[in-house]
Amino acid sequence: MSTTDGADPDVEADEYEVAVIGGGPAGLSAALYTTRLSHDTVLIDRGGGRAAMMLDTHNVIGVPEEISGNEFLQTATEQVQNYGGDVVRDLVTEIERDGDGRFHLSGNNTEVIADRVVLGMGFSDERPEPPLPRTGKGLHYCLHCDAYMFIDESVYVMGTGEATAHVAMIMLNFTDEVDILTRGDEIEWSEETQQLVEGHPIDLIHEDIESLTRGDDGWLESFTFEDGTTREYRGGFAMYGSDYNTGLATDLGCELNDDGTVITDDHGATTVDGVYAVGDITQGHNQVPVAMGKGARAGLAIHKELRTFPKSLDELEAEGPVGETEVPGVSPEIRDAAEAFGDD
Repeated sequence: MSTTDGADPDVEADEYEVAVIGGGPAGLSAALYTTRLSHDTVLIDRGGGRAAMMLDTHNVIGVPEEISGNEFLQTATEQVQNYGGDVVRDLVTEIERDGDGRFHLSGNNTEVIADRVVLGMGFSDERPEPPLPRTGKGLHYCLHCDAYMFIDESVYVMGTGEATAHVAMIMLNFTDEVDILTRGDEIEWSEETQQLVEGHPIDLIHEDIESLTRGDDGWLESFTFEDGTTREYRGGFAMYGSDYNTGLATDLGCELNDDGTVITDDHGATTVDGVYAVGDITQGHNQVPVAMGKGARAGLAIHKELRTFPKSLDELEAEGPVGETEVPGVSPEIRDAAEAFGDD
């Protein structure tokens, strides 16, 4: 336990090698890897997130469909804890770099010092106006996750941008009943895209939605529009963009891509030394397995930076051979957790 320059001297900060912010699939995967690779790790999670809203888990090998997002995340959280990682429920509000190059993280009830920081806060989907619900059973955001369930079903795609038009055309691979719902807003896609839409069997519905009907199972059955017409749908996709949670990244000086995501290399390293970004806050497909892979890559990269052994020739020349009392290079906390894990 220690305090850091610039921090409240009355508040003790817990020290870790790695601090992961965000408890989604990417952050959990990064924390799992750094913990299993013997680095003292804390994962700080405010709760919620896109994965937590999943009613079912799709496209994740080894995970049954009926597992909800919350169940999936809870199991992963317990794995991190069982391996010796700490998990804290809090919102990180500030990160500063201290004079020694380490990072000082402050939350509502948390003070942490870490050698490396992993940002995994993801993004929030821009949501359509009522009367639509938040998500699930008829309102979806992930084409690649959920298109399969709409084979031969009537589907809507809601929005006015380029993504709306292209998702609608892609859905023709799964069904021959696809509508675009603009809800009274002006179309924003290009003339070329409009020509593509006109060349595909897609109906454009411009009237706004007045009400919806659900079945006894909770799934969407139909929308009634302001002109009085009713159209049946099994479900569809809302395409209103994403709000990336990059405040902490920009505070640290991390550069962003034009789309608002954090710039990283292939291993998740940002443009700021010691700071990594993983999952939906970075460019790429917004998929649970993809996010997990990004977290794993970052965890491996951090391990290569932080591991004690092997010593370099320069270190051996300066410090002498490694003594038997210096190994293993693992903290007592991780060692105790590994022993307890092996006894289970």
